[in-house]
Amino acid sequence: MSEFVFNTVSQVVVASGASADLGGYCRQLGMKRVLLVTDPGLVAAGLIAPIFEALSSSADGAVLFDAVTADPADSVVADAAALGREHKVDGVVAVGGGSSMDVAKVVAVLLAGTQSLASMYGVDQVEGSRLPLILVPTTAGTGSEVTPVAVITTGATTKAGVSSPVLLPDIALLDASLTIGLPPAVTAMTGIDAMVHAIEAYTSRIKKNPVSDMLAHQALKLLSHHLRQVLADPGDVPAREAMLLGSMMAGQAFANAPVGAVHALAYPLGGHYHIPHGLSNSLMLPTVLAFNARQSEQDYASLCRALPGHVAESSSSLIDWLVTLIADSGLPTTLEAAKVPRDDLPMLAADAMQQQRLLVNNPVPVAEADALLMYETAWGSS
Repeated sequence: MSEFVFNTVSQVVVASGASADLGGYCRQLGMKRVLLVTDPGLVAAGLIAPIFEALSSSADGAVLFDAVTADPADSVVADAAALGREHKVDGVVAVGGGSSMDVAKVVAVLLAGTQSLASMYGVDQVEGSRLPLILVPTTAGTGSEVTPVAVITTGATTKAGVSSPVLLPDIALLDASLTIGLPPAVTAMTGIDAMVHAIEAYTSRIKKNPVSDMLAHQALKLLSHHLRQVLADPGDVPAREAMLLGSMMAGQAFANAPVGAVHALAYPLGGHYHIPHGLSNSLMLPTVLAFNARQSEQDYASLCRALPGHVAESSSSLIDWLVTLIADSGLPTTLEAAKVPRDDLPMLAADAMQQQRLLVNNPVPVAEADALLMYETAWGSS
């Protein structure tokens, strides 16, 4: 067995309603004045008010930053950090999707030292430590609550990642009650996003290991057995909790066995057309799996054993099962349906080649011509 290192969060809390006890977890970490990072949609939905009130009544109170946007820009990070400095916070809590959690991770580092955001981009470029950090996901998809990565938008169509174990939080808190009100499309997109994390971690070329494999396989089992249920019955708390747990396990897997070409080809779709990340992954998943099948047939066959029902153990069966799930979820199944101009495909292929940090993990090497062919297939596939 090859040597490997596995890193993950030190404490995981899984309990419906646990967000009401955030004040206690903050005190556990010595937080006295907390920066709560979230987005305006969750504020409008009424999810944040009781959490903020509970945090405000504990110790010296809380400060609310609720301006996180999808694909958060570096300016959003700067604004959140400025608010934290102004109020001299000593801890950070994020309640939200991947965007809020990514902002909180980076802000926790910025508030603990003098390093600039620009100098953090890349792998293991974070210097020093961070403030105490708690992450609370409101979607079952990104797994950001257990990953050492934050992705920040740096320009009109560009993103950059910060990857460092320093970004792993002190506590990941999974409260299924926070996911009950998700729109069906968001539930579907984020759920399939988590499945992509599990599948790509299971086939990751460089750092795949027995622990990541175990987590990825169990993640796909939880996600595939419960996504249809939460779409049919959004109020099913046990099913929602299973989705959150599956998403977290997939996050733990790909945090150690990184993702590959599905993500590399999905990122340009988000950058140029603001297609949600989960949908971008969903659009590219079938064609990339087919491209990788020559190398990953045995891995894909093994993953079929995680799916509900009696699915034949082959790459084609895995792809067919996922294609059916995506269509049944009501999501667009082609780039054409997602309104991606066909004339843009060569540009997207060139952009995907800039994602070498991801492509190096893919089980099959990807040249620009390969990327273009996959985009063309995804554009016109049924």
